[in-house]
Amino acid sequence: MLACRNSKHQPWRAGHPDMATPRPGSPVRGSTTGRPLMAALDLFGRRWSLRILWELRAGPLGFRPLQKRCDDMSSSVMRQRLTELLDAQVIHQLPDSRYELTPLGQEARHALNPLARWAERWAATIDPQGSDHTDDQSASRVSHPDTVGDRAPERGSAD
Repeated sequence: MLACRNSKHQPWRAGHPDMATPRPGSPVRGSTTGRPLMAALDLFGRRWSLRILWELRAGPLGFRPLQKRCDDMSSSVMRQRLTELLDAQVIHQLPDSRYELTPLGQEARHALNPLARWAERWAATIDPQGSDHTDDQSASRVSHPDTVGDRAPERGSAD
């Protein structure tokens, strides 16, 4: 890996121990201006962030159940991602210690629906005779455009 000359001045650099939660208006990975879209892409582009968002779509979960749904990701990465998502106000922690999406988190989840539909079309284009690429068997048959993949995944699904 190449060393970055100014790495101590780039806390958004991937793998940096002081990697800060992306914030609009502050430098983030891919943008020195910190445009809101770039900050959001940095936040959701971090390992497991979107998966956590996805798993909380059906309602609140505690740390261990959320970790199980996220393929038993390491506790340290889970804590880091939860801290970042809490700081970004995408999730919040309930008094009983479970985590749930905030209204902003719900908006982000709904905003991802067009991308999920595009990904299904993309998968069908690349592999037209391939198997169903969704973890939700009904996602491709949903009649309302804002409900793509809203059902909880089946146990043992490959998501």
